[in-house]
Amino acid sequence: MRSTAGLALGSALMGGSPFVHGEAAAKKRKIIVITFGGGARDQETFAPEGQENIPHMLHELAPQSSFFTHVINQGILGHYVATASLATGVYETLNNFSAVPPEHPTVFEYFRKDLNRPSSSAWVVAPSNGFNRIGESEYRSYGPGLGAKVILPKHLLSAATSGAGADFNHLLRDNYETPLYAPQIRGGEFELQQMERILKLSVDDFMVHARTVSSADELSVYIAKRLMPQESPSLLWITMHDIDVAHTGAYSLYIEAIRRTDRLCAELWKAVQAEPEYAGNTTMFILPDFGRDADEDAGGNGFQHHRTGDAASRTTWMMALGTGVRQGMVYDRPLQSIDLVPTLGAMMGFSPKLSQGVPIHELL
Repeated sequence: MRSTAGLALGSALMGGSPFVHGEAAAKKRKIIVITFGGGARDQETFAPEGQENIPHMLHELAPQSSFFTHVINQGILGHYVATASLATGVYETLNNFSAVPPEHPTVFEYFRKDLNRPSSSAWVVAPSNGFNRIGESEYRSYGPGLGAKVILPKHLLSAATSGAGADFNHLLRDNYETPLYAPQIRGGEFELQQMERILKLSVDDFMVHARTVSSADELSVYIAKRLMPQESPSLLWITMHDIDVAHTGAYSLYIEAIRRTDRLCAELWKAVQAEPEYAGNTTMFILPDFGRDADEDAGGNGFQHHRTGDAASRTTWMMALGTGVRQGMVYDRPLQSIDLVPTLGAMMGFSPKLSQGVPIHELL
């Protein structure tokens, strides 16, 4: 399927463009990472039968990108632990349902410490409250004070409604695998009282906008788009989660979430082009944290879960576009998801010393 998906995608692109040699000063270089939704399979995305679900990525973003068809996650297939592994470049082994920090230093800590960047330069926007500790590890010589600031839009919305937000139940549901799980919110995450000061967004305006959206990921993108002009972070990480609705077993909701995530990724890239601090000096990465079980695997439930560790659940794709990226390229060689952090380090000039991945040479 991967070779078929690569051929289909390659035929959809309009040929390679010359390599973009970014000459912007190092301090102006921006990186945005988007984790795509919460586990998505090829057959609902870039395989021929799934391409109708990703029109924006296929026709708008892919022609501008270097596309990697074979990205393997060899770690634990849980959304928090897999995202932590993406952010550290090490396959983390923490409990996926515990509010604990990654064991190894995060990309945000490497970036800030090596380049002496302020706290405003690295941010995470995550819809699930379980991600409140993703911004920094507790690794000695890194850890507290050197990580990213974390914004949890669901946490903000819950605080704004004082826990009585019946009108927002569709936005506040936190985890489709263990609905009773309620992680402790503590650490350096963004608080409600900071919203007006930093994002220039009143609680009333935030609530008004929340009433106009259908998902928590839409609320996350709204917050990210406010954050970009106000703080102009050089390293911005946005983790989507809508696609995890697949755990309910409703295929139609799973497809709806893929189509929404596709639209939101394109919306974020357009926002990048509209921001003077980002246009022309930003590289954006889009990748699922992993896939989902194959329909024919007797040990799983197909699209609904990601429990088997089969090829469909472990192997996915990655798209890179923007500054320093060859356009219209498709690469089929296998990569590991933990290769992302060393690649970001090579791009931005910091050294992820404890990462176990390797830089992706096609992007350097």
